[in-house]
Amino acid sequence: MRERECDVAVIGAGSAGLAAYRAARDAGARAVLIERGPGGTTCARVGCMPSKLLIAAAEAAHAARAADLFGIRVAGVSIDGKAVLDRVRRERDRFVGLVLDGVETIPAEDRMEGEARFLDSHSLEIDEKVRLRFGAAVIATGSSPIVPKPLKGLGDRLLTTDTLFEIPDLPESLAVLGLGAVGIEIAQAMARLGVRVTALDSGKSIAGLTEPGLVEEAATLFAEDFTLYRSARVEGSERCGESVRLHWRDHGGQRRSTDVASVLSAAGRAPNLAGLDLDATGLELDEDGLPDFDPRSLVCRGAPILIAGDANAWRPVLHEASRQGRIAGENAAALASGRPPEVPEPWPSLAMVFTHPQAATIGEAYDEDEKRIVVRTRFSNQGRARTEGVNRGGICLWAAPDGRLLGGEMLGPAVEHLAQIVSNALRDGLTVQAMRDRPVYHPTLEEGLSTALSEMVQSVGDANSK
Repeated sequence: MRERECDVAVIGAGSAGLAAYRAARDAGARAVLIERGPGGTTCARVGCMPSKLLIAAAEAAHAARAADLFGIRVAGVSIDGKAVLDRVRRERDRFVGLVLDGVETIPAEDRMEGEARFLDSHSLEIDEKVRLRFGAAVIATGSSPIVPKPLKGLGDRLLTTDTLFEIPDLPESLAVLGLGAVGIEIAQAMARLGVRVTALDSGKSIAGLTEPGLVEEAATLFAEDFTLYRSARVEGSERCGESVRLHWRDHGGQRRSTDVASVLSAAGRAPNLAGLDLDATGLELDEDGLPDFDPRSLVCRGAPILIAGDANAWRPVLHEASRQGRIAGENAAALASGRPPEVPEPWPSLAMVFTHPQAATIGEAYDEDEKRIVVRTRFSNQGRARTEGVNRGGICLWAAPDGRLLGGEMLGPAVEHLAQIVSNALRDGLTVQAMRDRPVYHPTLEEGLSTALSEMVQSVGDANSK
């Protein structure tokens, strides 16, 4: 077996792994990047980008159908499913290619292909051919779709985000299990592309929203596009010729069944940790095999090993994965040279769902704590939203009694921009008064956020005057 040494070994060449490798190199460490394939990052290959391409096609179809609102008569809209998916794959492959081109710029001696497993807390074996000794290692192996037990055995009728974008044509009908970000995005996009969609979730929240008013409005809005069941528990499934029959119970416990052409499992993703032999490292592992780690430094308890991105399941979104990769790479270089790791403050939590209307959650989670000041506003009469015919949904913000903004949830137009304004304000520790004093151009959808902030300033003032 060939022997090699490095300061930092990075396992996985996705968003977190690439960032970790580059950060370690920038810190002066000898770094090696190990990838088992296929490469290209989860976001580019099976996540953010292909899903947004599908959503873009669905929105084009929806806009054509809804043009009558503006006095524009569209005679008819037909969907060429094969053409839709062909463009999704073509553009997806372009994004993946750009990532792979970036990997090719890494020196060949710093790249290794193959399956890595730990031999101990300071060495790895790659494909039983190379023993790699390291000063510190970064686990950035990403994640894979979870397939619930009741869906096992459906063969090619079972889809996940790893296989969905490879189907040759749109299915006639589709059941979507899970109403989180992925499930709700795909359910609405498929429905607007002419697929008969039934979506089920065992919980009550939708698109990550938890504030009761927004959740109920989201349920009403999305039910206009597809059939939606909350508090539904799938108990089994079976192949019936060229279709699938799902067996489930509704919120009242009544047995139901649904026949569809295919089923999409959108029940989340699990870290790719199997095969790493983490038991050999001496790390403290939970019942799922996940190491105990510090979410700020990303250092695992028990060994000079760090874990970043989807592999640690803490905040599985790309901007967090890239930042975690940088932190892990810098701290791995520090550990390898005998220096203590840095423990930077985490960014405010930020998650978005690119449905129409969009949804977002920012900062601290919703809580009915009486000590919080909560305001709710709606887009129904917001000028720009009414102009464009997208005046649905609302904004909910919460703050501490001293006026310090804590978080919020949104459902509506341009939420992808409004949420980032709130996230940046949280990062800077702004009060609602300071946010309200920022200029807002007229007429923009940002004025909807300004209205919510004005009401919050008034509420804070009222609370403190009592």
